[in-house]
Amino acid sequence: MAAADLFARGKRQVDVVSKLGVSAQTASRWHRIFLAEGRKGLAGAGRAGRLRKLSEEQLAQVEQALVKGPRVNGFPTEMWTLARVADVIEAVTGIRYSQTQTWTILRERLGWSKQRPARRAIERNDEAIATWVKQDWPRIKKARGAGAPGSSSKTRAGSPSSRR
Repeated sequence: MAAADLFARGKRQVDVVSKLGVSAQTASRWHRIFLAEGRKGLAGAGRAGRLRKLSEEQLAQVEQALVKGPRVNGFPTEMWTLARVADVIEAVTGIRYSQTQTWTILRERLGWSKQRPARRAIERNDEAIATWVKQDWPRIKKARGAGAPGSSSKTRAGSPSSRR
């Protein structure tokens, strides 16, 4: 639209090039369009790329469903995966997305981030682990090195065949 303003004030293509930092070919194309269609011809075509399938209302419905958690949405564990989120989106809106598209929706439109669950068994006994590390591990570590047989390699330094 800046080019349209310049052309309307009688500026030349070279002025548009220097003022806006565009190529001469671009300024020439814009000038042809301006002469043929006026300012309206130079108006932007709108958003580039494919239109979004999910409306803001549908997106809000999806987020409400996701906030309730995986179990409420019929999954056996309390962990979201991209496949599960895609299933929820489809159940709520009727629109199926790939896992890559689902991740883009979560990250860019909902502002969610990737979280990894703590990998710790419920049965874990930290005291038993500490005791094992203090008592058993040093014994196992020592026993292996101390009682291990030597090398029987004929190419090892010091063996009779390596002196030849």
